[in-house]
Amino acid sequence: MSNRYVYGIVDSDTVEFETDAVAGADRVYTISHRRLGAVVSDIDTTDPEETDEDAQIHDEVLREIMDYDGGTTIVPMQFGMAFEGDRELKNVLRGARPAFRRAMNDIEGKVELGLKLVREEDADVDREALEDDVAERLEPIADQSVENDLFSDRLVLNRSYLVDEDERETFDDAVAEFEDDRDELMVQYTGPFAPYSFVDVKIGAQQ
Repeated sequence: MSNRYVYGIVDSDTVEFETDAVAGADRVYTISHRRLGAVVSDIDTTDPEETDEDAQIHDEVLREIMDYDGGTTIVPMQFGMAFEGDRELKNVLRGARPAFRRAMNDIEGKVELGLKLVREEDADVDREALEDDVAERLEPIADQSVENDLFSDRLVLNRSYLVDEDERETFDDAVAEFEDDRDELMVQYTGPFAPYSFVDVKIGAQQ
């Protein structure tokens, strides 16, 4: 399996551990170019199929990397980034270096948290007032937030927040307090994730 499947980019060359990796691989390791490292596992294709299982494994490996060695900042890649070999990968690291550096500075020490609010079956919700209420409670604690698609008619709010690790507990408490105050809503609070929603580095064929 000579191809390399990429999870994300770190600021060193030290990440290496055994784990269940994408496409049945059993270890992840780092390929480096001038202090930037791509965390990879071996794979036998450059066009991996996105199964539910592998998509979940991709997320879990990213989480393990974030916890690695007392906490490691990783610029996460979307599922499916695979390269023919080390040389191609090092070319990408070289070419996108300034973008990776900027992204790394933006997300260092931060995690992504997701909040979905679903209205109960027969509840009538003033969406604008709700958005204002949520913004007032959560925006001051978060570094940034982005709006995501409302993919069902009962989903009234869907946002991702970039939150400093040090503010995580404060943010958790604010969400819990909001949930206590709103009976007409189901609160789906998820994370922490690697900050996908706040990184916009396209590499390789994705450029």
